[in-house]
Amino acid sequence: MRIEDRVQIHDATADHVAAIAAIYNDAVENTTAIWNDQTVDQDNRARWLVERTNAGFPVLVCSSPINEYEVLGYATYSQWRPFDGYRHTVEHSVYVRSDQHGKGIGTMLMERLIERAQQSGVHVMVAGIDASNSASIALHEKLGFEIVGRMPQVGVKFGRWLDLAFLQRTLEGRETPLPRA
Repeated sequence: MRIEDRVQIHDATADHVAAIAAIYNDAVENTTAIWNDQTVDQDNRARWLVERTNAGFPVLVCSSPINEYEVLGYATYSQWRPFDGYRHTVEHSVYVRSDQHGKGIGTMLMERLIERAQQSGVHVMVAGIDASNSASIALHEKLGFEIVGRMPQVGVKFGRWLDLAFLQRTLEGRETPLPRA
């Protein structure tokens, strides 16, 4: 049975906050996917979820069809930079529970997130990835993202410098931007 037949992807709710916090904290403590040193509590992630959804940004979860609150991964996007001129560009995040890596969950979450961005009129989606994270870079390239830049030693975690790779994908081919709503 394909993974697509064994999971569901849907909008996150307050009932998913504990699982989202657990996935986030595991990434903080054990990976360079998140360049934070501090974990968060459920109240933090609850506020984060409300802020994202109130701003019109999706937070998607991938869960087991048996238990929709067993979150296997999540993905979201938000404004790339806080200036009007960037209003058609978003930066996304995708995190998969550590025991679910390599099963296609990240790909499915990203495909759905890209669809949602396209439906919302997003022009460009940006990814900022630890340049040594070849698996994440390969996933993004498979989905049509291109490496557009590399910033050496701009981050630090686990006692070493980290390089940041920027990837982007243009989601639609408008020649001129949509007028301001």
